[in-house]
Amino acid sequence: MNVLAVGAHFDDVELGCSGTLAKHVQSGDQVTIYVATDSQYSNGEGQLIRSGETARAEGKKAASIIGAELVCGKCNSLFLEFVEQTNVELIRLIEDKKIDMIYTHWVDDIQHDHINLAKAAIHAGRHVPRILMYRSNWYVSAGNFRENYFVDISNTWEIKEKAILAHQSEFGRVGSKWVDYFKRDALNKGLIAGVEYAEAFELVKWLA
Repeated sequence: MNVLAVGAHFDDVELGCSGTLAKHVQSGDQVTIYVATDSQYSNGEGQLIRSGETARAEGKKAASIIGAELVCGKCNSLFLEFVEQTNVELIRLIEDKKIDMIYTHWVDDIQHDHINLAKAAIHAGRHVPRILMYRSNWYVSAGNFRENYFVDISNTWEIKEKAILAHQSEFGRVGSKWVDYFKRDALNKGLIAGVEYAEAFELVKWLA
């Protein structure tokens, strides 16, 4: 199976679905991670928090930990729009890689880039048999994330944690909260699913 995981920024896929991606790799599937933006950003005072070069280097390390191929887009952070250029780039990738399954952001996320990439992925993947949405943050939205598909990541949680920790430039900002939150989340999802650790998704389409 050829699997595509799309993320707006370096670290989104790692937070949202890297345990599942590592499980695909272990099963012999070909996994591609597409990151749409350079992921560079500054604070409100214009101070650079993470450079594009640093973000890309950390993204490459994380993809290597997962065992996936990394494809990098060229959009600037916070300027990703649901436009034809984004759609065409994804369509070409889907066709080139003969993608059978897509993991993408939740379409009701509150982050600008996440929302628009989710729309583009669902649009570009309209002929792909399977599409699942993931969450890569803990922010409240007006929508409800419907957790209706679970993946047992008990054997790949450690890979997910290492992939998250590859993004050291972010830990000056968030500290250990990332790992703490997503580990607890995986444990809670595991309780729901009856396993040790799980990732939860909202199903868009599933052709058996």
